[in-house]
Order: sequence, then C-alpha cells, then structure tokens
Amino acid sequence: MNEIDLKRFSLLSDLADCDREAVAGLLEPIELRPGQQFFREGQEAEGLLLIDRGELRLESERSGDLGTSGEGTALGGLSLLVTGSREVTAVAVGAARVLQLSRPAFLRLSEDYPRTGLRLVQAIIVEFAGTVREGLDRIASPPG
Repeated sequence: MNEIDLKRFSLLSDLADCDREAVAGLLEPIELRPGQQFFREGQEAEGLLLIDRGELRLESERSGDLGTSGEGTALGGLSLLVTGSREVTAVAVGAARVLQLSRPAFLRLSEDYPRTGLRLVQAIIVEFAGTVREGLDRIASPPG
C-alpha cells in the first residue's frame, strides 16, 4: 500500500511521513464497479474511507442528492472514534477504488503507534470543526 500518495488527502497531509506509512500499512483497498452501492444510509459506519480513484455520488433521504466526492476525499473519520450509522448512501459513479481504515485497524494503529493515532484523531477533529463552522456560516448567511 506504500505506493499510494496519502499526502493528497487533506486529512493526512500534515502527518509525518512515518505516520502516513503506518496508516498505509493498515488500509484495505476496495474496488467498486460503476453504479455499485458502497454503503447505504443507516448502515453502521465502519471506519475512515479514502477515495483513491473515481467518484462516489452521495445522497440522503432527508436532503436528496448531495453531489459527488472524488479522488483525494476522506469520508467517515468520526466513525473511528464513535459508533453510529452512516448519514448518507454512497454509490460509485464509475469504477472507483476506496481505501478503508477500519475501526479495529485504527485501534491497532493507536496501540502500536500512539503518536500516529493521536495525530490522526487531531486531524479528524480539525476537519470536523471546519465542517461545523461551514454549516454555521451557511445558516447565518442564507443565500439570497
């Protein structure tokens, strides 16, 4: 898995090379066919997903079509820290490859490389805080 450039994922870009190597060794590659559902809304979230190749269309029953997420995008980081269900359904637009860091793999990472585990948690929290801030900004400044 070391041939993957994990720096292109903003969630992992600030980690040291040795930290990214530790993460890379635990990633599970998942190949998706065009139109294949990867996960569905309400399913238990099983870990961090890194879109390595292709795009996933995201949709939810509450909000409808949410657009696509493509190469270099990380999804589901919080599921490494808390159990819960997926908030959206994800379907491969074309052929796609996703790299998954499962919750058990993350726990192993945190035990074997505590500094790396902590840095990954910090990156997830920073990303989540940014998402919350963007949502609050949209509420405070509705279009129009």
